Amino acid sequence: MADESSPALKEIFNAERLRHIATEMTAVYPPFEATRFLNLAQSGLADLSVMQRMARVSECLHAVLPLDYEASLQVLRALAPRLNSSFVSMCLPHYVASYGAHAFDQSMDALKYFTAFGSSEFAIRHFLRSDLQRSLKLMHDWSLDDNEHVRRLASEGCRPRLPWSFRLETIQADPTLAANILDNLKADTSLYVRKSVANHLNDITKDHPDRVLDLIEGWSLDNRHTAWIARHALRSLIKQGNQRALAIIGAGGKPEVEIVDVKVEPPVIGLGEKITLSFAVRSTVESSQRLVIDYAIDYVKANGSTSAKVFKLKALTLPGNAVEAVSRGQQIKELTTRRHYAGRHAVHVMVNGERLASTAFEILA
Repeated sequence: MADESSPALKEIFNAERLRHIATEMTAVYPPFEATRFLNLAQSGLADLSVMQRMARVSECLHAVLPLDYEASLQVLRALAPRLNSSFVSMCLPHYVASYGAHAFDQSMDALKYFTAFGSSEFAIRHFLRSDLQRSLKLMHDWSLDDNEHVRRLASEGCRPRLPWSFRLETIQADPTLAANILDNLKADTSLYVRKSVANHLNDITKDHPDRVLDLIEGWSLDNRHTAWIARHALRSLIKQGNQRALAIIGAGGKPEVEIVDVKVEPPVIGLGEKITLSFAVRSTVESSQRLVIDYAIDYVKANGSTSAKVFKLKALTLPGNAVEAVSRGQQIKELTTRRHYAGRHAVHVMVNGERLASTAFEILA
């Protein structure tokens, strides 16, 4: 997911989109004060991030609607299918989180409804924080729902480390609180749901890696959906070379290979240019091997030290005595999450978590 401060992303809530919201609100609720809404919503808009703009829309709807909470929900339910962006529709769950704490049942039912139009993943965390057990009990029921959006919310909403949101410290400390939800979804037929379950488990590996490894080692991976979740849930541990994680996906053995012809081209670049890493993996045994191939770049920091970042390359079964050519291009550009500095950047080829070869490229000042 892109950083929420991205200039392009925040334009999801631009002046044209605000007019769209006002028009559709008027269609479902003719007394709506569209001009007042627009004046409030557009004030200082340029200085707000995308999440701040989403909150602004919610706040302005509340300021303009002259109805009580329950009546306002009915209007917003009518508005939801008329909005022309799934991300924009997330202002409706935000409204629920901001103004519906006093009405748990009505609010949770509204979040269940709204999630199909975008997602209620951020809003529901406020209810988890204020009434954890009651919320988790309802979300357990949602994990059995026929609607994939509702099932996905059951997992995504209680992720301990959901990006762009506050952490759920209680679940972060004791992930077993949501374990029955994930158990219901571990073989879900929906990729949308499986991605959430894998991300939830990957969150847990940051604090309790052995708990996730113990859990997945107890699963039957004969089910392809469960196997998919396991692979993606363990991705951070696999990048770290965790041998238990590698063994679960069948790549736990010592790699009997050589890395040859490793190089980065061009070897010297300016910021914004592209490098291509290429090499060959040559088997040194007659039997086939399951291999996970990654690469790491030692990024130069402002103080001259380096910090490694691991990138996934590919997983494959390499036949005995075979050679596999590998190549990957990467643009070296400024990101909201990473700044680049001039200097020599080492690049390491990793197979089953072991560094087997290295090269480097240089970024010019």
